Amino acid sequence: MPKMKTKKAVAKRFRKTASGKMKHTGAARSHLLSSKSSKRKRKMRKNQVLASMETKRFARMIQD
Repeated sequence: MPKMKTKKAVAKRFRKTASGKMKHTGAARSHLLSSKSSKRKRKMRKNQVLASMETKRFARMIQD
């Protein structure tokens, strides 16, 4: 059976942490920022951690 290929789109958007969690940049940060409050934009700067139920599925796609 051949090796499974890495899903490049997923590999570019998600990174695995040392503890095995998956981190990613949140959505809604690229445009229409004038209507969003400063507080909301400030909170969007940080990376987010993927929900634990999704971690296994995404880790299999990037095969780290």
